[in-house]
Amino acid sequence: MPTETTTGTTVPVQFRDDVTVDLVKHSASDGDVLWAARVSTAGEQSLEELTKDPERSKGLINFLMRDRHGSPFEHNSMTFFISAPIFVFREFMRHRVGWSYNEESGRYRELQPVFYVPGPERKLVQQGRPGKYEFVHGTAEQHEAVRGAMEESYAHSYAAYQEMLAAGVAREVARATLPVGLFSSMYATCNARSLMHFLGLRTQHELAATPSFPQREIEMVGERMEAAWESLMPLTHAAFNANGRVAP
Repeated sequence: MPTETTTGTTVPVQFRDDVTVDLVKHSASDGDVLWAARVSTAGEQSLEELTKDPERSKGLINFLMRDRHGSPFEHNSMTFFISAPIFVFREFMRHRVGWSYNEESGRYRELQPVFYVPGPERKLVQQGRPGKYEFVHGTAEQHEAVRGAMEESYAHSYAAYQEMLAAGVAREVARATLPVGLFSSMYATCNARSLMHFLGLRTQHELAATPSFPQREIEMVGERMEAAWESLMPLTHAAFNANGRVAP
């Protein structure tokens, strides 16, 4: 489904059912938790943890997690580049403590026609009362209705956006016609403690002590971030799971 941009080039309207998360920069390891914790009792000798194998002190990491001594988990950093629908970012930015964000701007660039349409595995139907509901798979007819309605709406709104831009309307005004299903991109920087808090609220997990009911699309982002974090700080991740996935 092609559309002509204000530069005269024709680009296809794209429909996606995925999200992408790339770890672009990090300074994070299990050892960071240990030297931060040991300074309490060892002072300058805590610097020795920089050269030691953190595996020998995994019991300390578990203790800190279990008893919720949280500050040692803040001395690290991870920066992710995330591509997802705008409605995911609006939920994401509810997480403020320990997070920094920079998102692409519809004021300063012409937004591209890439839109979210749920895939066939996405559960569509909510049933039950508030506070005790579940999502179940929709019928083939419901999935087709969702796909058709979204694609038609997206194409119409993007055409209106292009018409306004072609008429000389400012990008910051014309963007108001675009829906929250439009894809955006951002850098998000956090530490392990702030990421654990995010994961505790935005993912469902059998080991979680407290149930969470995230929207599936933000959970998809959380799952990809968690996989990257686990590779950097496996002992901390294991302790997080072992203690109910509650941020310390």
